[in-house]
Amino acid sequence: MRVKRFLNPWPDAPLPLWMIFPVIFAALYASHLSLLRLPYYWDEAGYYIPAAWDFFRTGSLIPITTISNAHPPLPSVYLALWWKLSGFLPEVTREAVLMVAALALLAVWRLTMRLTGVVSVALWTTLLTGLYPIWFAQSSLAHADIFAAACSLWGLVYALPCRNRRPVIAALWFSAAALCKETSIAIPLTLAAVSLVDSFRRSQPARSRLWRQTAWLSSCVLPLAAWYIYHYAKTAYFFGNPAYFRYNAESTLAPLRILAAFVHRVLHLTAHMNLFVPVLMALAALLLNPRPDAEGHDRAAIAPAVLRSIFLLLLVDALLFSVLGGALLTRYLLPMYPLVLLLAVTAFYRRVPYWEGLALLSAAAFAAGLFINPPYGFAPEDNLAYASVVRMHQAGIDELAKLDPGATVLTAWPMTDELTRPELGYVKEPWNVVRIEDFTAPQIDLAAGEPETYSAALVFSTKYDPPSPLLSLGAESAALDERYFGLHFDMPPDVIARRLGGDLVWKNQGQGLWIALIRFNRPTEARSTRAPSQRAAAAASPAP
Repeated sequence: MRVKRFLNPWPDAPLPLWMIFPVIFAALYASHLSLLRLPYYWDEAGYYIPAAWDFFRTGSLIPITTISNAHPPLPSVYLALWWKLSGFLPEVTREAVLMVAALALLAVWRLTMRLTGVVSVALWTTLLTGLYPIWFAQSSLAHADIFAAACSLWGLVYALPCRNRRPVIAALWFSAAALCKETSIAIPLTLAAVSLVDSFRRSQPARSRLWRQTAWLSSCVLPLAAWYIYHYAKTAYFFGNPAYFRYNAESTLAPLRILAAFVHRVLHLTAHMNLFVPVLMALAALLLNPRPDAEGHDRAAIAPAVLRSIFLLLLVDALLFSVLGGALLTRYLLPMYPLVLLLAVTAFYRRVPYWEGLALLSAAAFAAGLFINPPYGFAPEDNLAYASVVRMHQAGIDELAKLDPGATVLTAWPMTDELTRPELGYVKEPWNVVRIEDFTAPQIDLAAGEPETYSAALVFSTKYDPPSPLLSLGAESAALDERYFGLHFDMPPDVIARRLGGDLVWKNQGQGLWIALIRFNRPTEARSTRAPSQRAAAAASPAP
């Protein structure tokens, strides 16, 4: 009896969770099969894989081969465990991350069932979450955000519903989330504030119960604080190296920058990557009256108190990541997308006849968004464009090895790491590289002033450039993005070749992305012996 209760702990679950999880994982594995052997991408290569690799080899929770950003170590420990069991291979990493993504989707199912009790609503909410391009892409990428999202969603399972709350279990999940990504602490602290405010309107014994809940949710700060104390003891920095902290916290506090970032965050939570399809249909559905079920009763709805908490969580996350985080990465909002979709699907179910058609239309929009890039600039990691970037970089490195073996290569991050760190999966032996920040005119002019330091250049688009930007907020918005969010414009490869005095010998392009190889007629001895410049060697990678 106890075993049965453990496997199926709530009476509103039609199937035990241990039966649902393999189905979710099998669907994720099958849909990501072509991506499993890809080398590591962008911030994976820049921080998370090197940090886990250092722990795997040395047992050090503080990264050794990359600059510490003070990110908590739980993802590194988890990945190192899988590598110990199955080997250090990209496919092992991606399968391990898929397990976490499946656990997160199981939490979406469980949360929806606890809030609505309707199997069809839980099914569509889980399916749409898994299909949403940002979530789908992050489901196999070894960023801390998918780990934090999984733990945060399970914390919400036990903390968000009005009945059968389990604050102790929720606190354990939220603590784990904070040890995956420090910004996850905002979710339990928000819910703790809600409980505290609610307690003042209640009488005993409800007031004492809410105080205990507040205490448990607030206790999630303690493991994170312990990590920061440990990090300070080892590095003399609480919140990562000064450059990282300045980029992600100190430099983000300008009021105009916060306002501009908040506008972006609202768009990320309501419109980005075709999310506008279910959101607009849900808003239209709210104009209709609720429909009764087959027995004439009102259809299941999310409790008003829970709705208020969900909207507050969305607002807090939007504000938090308008203030923190130098880059406007959408994966920071990963735990919020299931909540948006839960609200949309619930609105469909309660108010629209044949509501499954709206859910199916949303699924089709998300499936299209996986392959069709939006008509504006975006991060390739928001859909399957990231796989195109990885394959382009692989092709460029292959051409470099074929046409100019032994060259010292002028390039930018992340190609600098891809060429110098064999563990990332691109090369077997490290190359000599000279680093510039990007391929804008000032950086190319800087490289042109030191022609003796490199003998080849592997240049690529560091930002997605839409072929025909149909959506634009105008020159003033572009100026704000350039000032605060790193917007820049790479020079075309043929122009780069002319500026550097080289020959464009190979080029690959498609869907707003490109990569090219440039060779220079320089003495052979200089080409094979030139080491990376001291300026390039000292440069730090962009902070994830």
